[in-house]
Amino acid sequence: MHEQNRKFMQAPAFANIMAESDQSRGIAPPPFGKAATGTLITLPSFEDVEGLFKHSEYMELLDIRRSKRAYDDTSLTQEQLAFMLWSVQGIQSYRGETATFRPAPSGGARHPFETYIAVKAVEDLNPGLYRYLPTENVGEKRVTMEHLGEFSDYEDKIPKMLAGQKWAAKAPVILFFTCIPYRGEWRYSSLSHRVMLIDIGHVGQNGMLSAVALGLGSCCFAAFDQKICDDNLGVDGVEEYTVYALSVGTAKVTGKEV
Repeated sequence: MHEQNRKFMQAPAFANIMAESDQSRGIAPPPFGKAATGTLITLPSFEDVEGLFKHSEYMELLDIRRSKRAYDDTSLTQEQLAFMLWSVQGIQSYRGETATFRPAPSGGARHPFETYIAVKAVEDLNPGLYRYLPTENVGEKRVTMEHLGEFSDYEDKIPKMLAGQKWAAKAPVILFFTCIPYRGEWRYSSLSHRVMLIDIGHVGQNGMLSAVALGLGSCCFAAFDQKICDDNLGVDGVEEYTVYALSVGTAKVTGKEV
């Protein structure tokens, strides 16, 4: 098993596999985002986002970034949530019909991820499950979400999704990231899965540094129950599946750090 996993992380013959991709065969690319079917909610602009920052020096952010696992009862503001979402997956511009430029880098600018938001406590926003729609506000410092419905039993459901980690249910917001693998496969064929593992790390680091800049705490999750997460997010586990999660909230001073 170790040998198989190590080989998966290594770089195979790039040119040969690229020749097998659907892009090389002239097949049109998949869309940059899933179509919305629910109610759309546009959060306030964060054009003047610097006013939300508690820390502005980059070196300071790196010095103080720690995973926070204890949160107080403070709600996030809509502006804080909007900036967090934009910083991980916002679309700044298109490059033709095959690529988008975003704050987080991605191999081939394919960005295969969707962002779901489990909301427990955000000011003037109903608790529930939402999905970020970056294609709605391209080039803007603004965020639109699709309301997918209620997220009942948050404090019971979140620990089950996140492999029994009960502390996570205290976070006012959990971001769940799913992967739509064909967005990467279209360009990189069987090379894409290794690249997408790298890309989700970029997304998570953007989110954690953005949280620190806003004076918030965050913690990333690699431990989660695949089927429970996929079922609760309403994805099929094959063409779209959960790959990562990030809790965000105001950290207690006594919170554990790593």
